[in-house]
Amino acid sequence: MNRKLIRPDFTEIKEKLGRTPKPVAPQESPSASQPVMDPSTGAAANPNAPSAPQGLGSPRRKIAPPEQTNAESFYYLKQMQAKTPMVIVLQNDEKLRGIIEWYDKHCLKINRVKEPNLLIPKHNIKYIYKQEEEPRIRRNRAGKKEETPATDVDIPLYD
Repeated sequence: MNRKLIRPDFTEIKEKLGRTPKPVAPQESPSASQPVMDPSTGAAANPNAPSAPQGLGSPRRKIAPPEQTNAESFYYLKQMQAKTPMVIVLQNDEKLRGIIEWYDKHCLKINRVKEPNLLIPKHNIKYIYKQEEEPRIRRNRAGKKEETPATDVDIPLYD
């Protein structure tokens, strides 16, 4: 059952009673306790929503995401404060290891152990990762015998 919210206009009632109405202020936004009702569905509609519900005429466009999220700055600052050893892979697949000392819009300064510090332009960086996340390379020794796989045992998954 659809019920419409009917609000009487008090200026009409006051005119009928012979009282002069006060000047009406521009239409105020509805308070949180009085939601705007959609006449077609009877459901409450939020006029501040980024996209309006279907029954309210022309839908509003979604708000565009911000151009800068500052995620890059947040990541660099976090790694700088923790002095996390990083691996920087350049466009030519050369890997540089060190700690990020500072950064700006166009470059990173890397402190390295027993090697000179570097100022690396960001456009030469392919990607960056933490040194602790570096994949471990498992090498097979030539003289090591291959282990025989264990015999399979049937174990029921559910009792």
